[in-house]
Parts: sequence; C-alpha cells; structure tokens
Amino acid sequence: MATVESSTVISPAMTARAGVPELCAGDQLTRAEFERRYSAMPNVKKAELIEGEVYMPSPVSRKHAGPQAKIITWLGYYWSATQGVESCDNATVRLDLENEPQPDGFLRILPQCGGQSWDDDEFVGGAPELVAEIAASSVSIDLHKKLRVYQRNGVREYLVWRVSDLAIDWFGLREGRFERLPSSDAGGCRSEVFPGLWLDSAALLRGDFARVMAVLQEGIASPEHAAFVAKLAGASVGAK
Repeated sequence: MATVESSTVISPAMTARAGVPELCAGDQLTRAEFERRYSAMPNVKKAELIEGEVYMPSPVSRKHAGPQAKIITWLGYYWSATQGVESCDNATVRLDLENEPQPDGFLRILPQCGGQSWDDDEFVGGAPELVAEIAASSVSIDLHKKLRVYQRNGVREYLVWRVSDLAIDWFGLREGRFERLPSSDAGGCRSEVFPGLWLDSAALLRGDFARVMAVLQEGIASPEHAAFVAKLAGASVGAK
C-alpha cells in the first residue's frame, strides 16, 4: 500500500490517541479494518492481510532486495514493449474480503484491454494475471498459504523465487489448481498468459542476468508477442 513520507515518527501511543488501534502482526481483521489501521500508520512500509491475518515482514535484506530488483527489471522490460499491460512493484491488491496482499511484483492486462483485474480507487481490485514473490525468508507462506489464496482468487500464473534453495517455481492455473509450467532442458520457461515473456531460469539462478534479458528480448521479438500486442490493441479499441 502506498505510504506518505513524513519526518514525524508516529508511535503506537500517538496512533491510539488518534482513535485507531496499532496494526500488529497476527491480528485477525476484516479488510476494511486492516486498511483503516494501515492507513493510520504511515511509518509501516509493508503489511499484508492473508486469510484474515496480518503479516508484517521484517526489514528487507539484500538477499531479498537483489532478486526482487531483477524480477522487477525483467517484468518492467516486458511492460515497456507490450502496450496494454502493467507491471507493479509492491502494490496493494484487494483480492477478497480477507486477503489484501502486497506482492513483490505482478503483471496484469489492463482492464480496458480485457484484463481480469480492475482499478479499485488507487489500488488494484481482483487478481492480476501473474504474481511474483521472492521467498528469501518466507517460503512457508509463499508456497502454502499465499499460493492457496492466489489460486482460489484466479491468479493465472504464480512465480516464486526460492532464494535459499536456488530454485524458481513457475505455476500456471489448470482447472482451478496451480501446476508447474513446463520447462526446457536448458532450464527456460515461457509464460502461457503473456506471450514473449520468456525466462532463462538457469541463467537467473547462476547470476547471468545479461543472458536473462537477452532471452526476454528474443521472446519480445517473437511472432507470438506481436500477435498478443495486436490483440490487446484491438481489445482496447473495442472498449472505447
């Protein structure tokens, strides 16, 4: 959720005096109450509501920040070449009344181009087509509780980079359940929702980001990507 920068430190006591209880990890809240408390604490940079429970991760380490920067760069480059989609970093998503996550990154087809999510005030309502999470210290929630939440709400693809395990899981939604997308012998994987979004997972894991971006550029130059961009443009014209 976007926060307002301020030089004033807001203490729990100040929050209580304002009549809004402090947001605490483990609280069981409705989405409306979660948003009320979160908005009253601009010093909190990230909090999520997962199955009605508040999660507040610890400060972000380099172990998490580096991989996240690479995934955001990868998604952002695809976005720059694909009119009709949008990539976001750490944006609040209103999935349902008990779930308001703040994914490390996501890619969605814009509503006016036929996407399944919508603009809900300043946030995203509904499920983006692709969600990406960096699991540096959060594997248990990212591959269990969050996976079930994203699956149930119709996220069509879910990518998890398990940093400590040196592994990347990329799931596609099949008849309401996530299944791993097929990968090539060389360790590459291609999105089935976003044509041209190609990932050389093996290169990413060994730190060869130049190779990752070169493979993505190949995907963007593919006929499948060109057809997808034309389809999005046609949907946008039809929506006007």
